[in-house]
Amino acid sequence: MPKNLVIVESPAKAKTIEGYLGTDYQVASCYGHIRDSPKNSKAIDVAHGFRPTYEISEGKQHIVKALKALAHPADCVYLASDDDREGESISWHLKEALKLDDVKIQRIIFREITKNAVLNALT
Repeated sequence: MPKNLVIVESPAKAKTIEGYLGTDYQVASCYGHIRDSPKNSKAIDVAHGFRPTYEISEGKQHIVKALKALAHPADCVYLASDDDREGESISWHLKEALKLDDVKIQRIIFREITKNAVLNALT
């Protein structure tokens, strides 16, 4: 079983990146955003300091379940979403939805899908 999990946004990126890494790594895709605000009036929890609330997006429950199953036995989970506002949001939602411990995760960034860029991001 791989010791490390790398989560990217796109399944095409996942397949390419997995080819660059050894057997200690597994690469999976979250297929973009996994959570959103509820579609009702409960998006903001007024009673608790106006905290926003989120729910797993429709159709993404099976992805979250599969990622949890991969993430929890891993020694390290690398969140490798895009280097932009949306990517940061996706990484944060992954951390929260998968209930990942801060000591177990790393946020990595690469701006090109090349072996060199990916390996440099992991070091």
